[in-house]
Amino acid sequence: MKTRLITLYLAVALSGISLTSKAQTGYTPTPENLAARQAFQSDRFGMFIHWGASSVLGAGEWVMNDKNIKVQDYARLQQIFNPEQFDAEKWVSTAKRAGMKYITFITRHHDGFSNWDTKYSDWKITNTPYGKDVLKALSAECQRQGIKLYLYYSLLDWYRTDYQYWTGRTGQGTGRTNRGNWEDYIAFMKNQLTELLTNYGPIAGVWFDGHWDQVAYNETTKKWEGDSRVNWHYDEIYGLIHRLQPQALIGNNHHLLPIDGEDFQMFERDLPGQNTTGWGTDVKSISSLPLETCETINKSWGFNITDDAYKSAAEIVHLLVKGAGLNANLLLNIGPMPNGVVQPEFQSRLDSVGAWMAVNGESIYGTQGVGLTKASWGTATRKGNTIYLHILSSPGESLVINDLPFKKIKSITVLKNGKQLTGFSLKNKTLTIPQVSQVEKDPFDTVLKLDIQP
Repeated sequence: MKTRLITLYLAVALSGISLTSKAQTGYTPTPENLAARQAFQSDRFGMFIHWGASSVLGAGEWVMNDKNIKVQDYARLQQIFNPEQFDAEKWVSTAKRAGMKYITFITRHHDGFSNWDTKYSDWKITNTPYGKDVLKALSAECQRQGIKLYLYYSLLDWYRTDYQYWTGRTGQGTGRTNRGNWEDYIAFMKNQLTELLTNYGPIAGVWFDGHWDQVAYNETTKKWEGDSRVNWHYDEIYGLIHRLQPQALIGNNHHLLPIDGEDFQMFERDLPGQNTTGWGTDVKSISSLPLETCETINKSWGFNITDDAYKSAAEIVHLLVKGAGLNANLLLNIGPMPNGVVQPEFQSRLDSVGAWMAVNGESIYGTQGVGLTKASWGTATRKGNTIYLHILSSPGESLVINDLPFKKIKSITVLKNGKQLTGFSLKNKTLTIPQVSQVEKDPFDTVLKLDIQP
């Protein structure tokens, strides 16, 4: 992922092009898959972990491309990457304390480095001085602590010659001259995915990225033409995943509407329908599948030693709450240091969010939005006959909400302390809560709990 690809994504979205037609045609989700989708929607909060050999350089996960580092030079990172302080228990505990229900871990990013003991590449973590399979440890710890494990897997590769780098939009400066066989690359990916889905226990899903690297572009006419330049063999790849682990969900970060075989839709650095990035994520680009937005705590995905633009805990809670109000999960990223340590700036914010979730989590987990997406004061979520009003900014002395789709409010309480509010009224679908300014404020999000009669 990369923010400066905005032009690429915007052009794709405006062109109206589709993905390769080789989707998993005739895909019918299994009962296990449908149950997993529902559980995914209920989880609402997950941890993204960008980490690998690139972390050594401290300039983000795109450093190989950004600095045009040649393959033979970049390969030296394998001799340096030695995360002796990696501790799976600490990583998973950090996520759990924050109130997160799942982890999405980078198994292989665009530089092609594999964070597990793959048989299909020597460019892997078990050939570093560290020598251990971190994914094996992480998988076991996730199972022990009851955290679901999703696997990020890059479709593109700046390292291998059998990836069609000469038709790709990135990785042109990594010094490759030989042109390998594309079918070999597809076979390589299928072999690696088979390893991941057979050797590491239950996998909750696979998070693909990089499709956008092979979108056809005419350098002469300066126009996007047709479909992807390559056949990604999604029919085979998606079918393989669903066959090996039927419950596993598939998402693809292509910034277009999902295709057959995909089970959830993600939005990079954007809430569904907001389209603040210009990557085509407007209302028309939202599917009926489960939704997820991903964002970072600072501005970088991988470890960046100069990036100190950290979001506050309040900003993170607001992202989580607004996402829930739009029926979307928040996948919040950390980029651990190359030694395996989660830096304290990330840790402190996650702990603060976790403290808020310990009190207010019922207003997030298992909820759906109620359509209040443009309210200046905040948003709302719903679970059965309970409505949660998330007051993110002061509405003034009274809170007035129009067009509410229910008949009666039995009670209103402050979720944080259980204090009951009085004097409220519901007339002609308009709710008025007087003296809301006198309610004890939460520094992140003051939640009012409404017991309603539909």
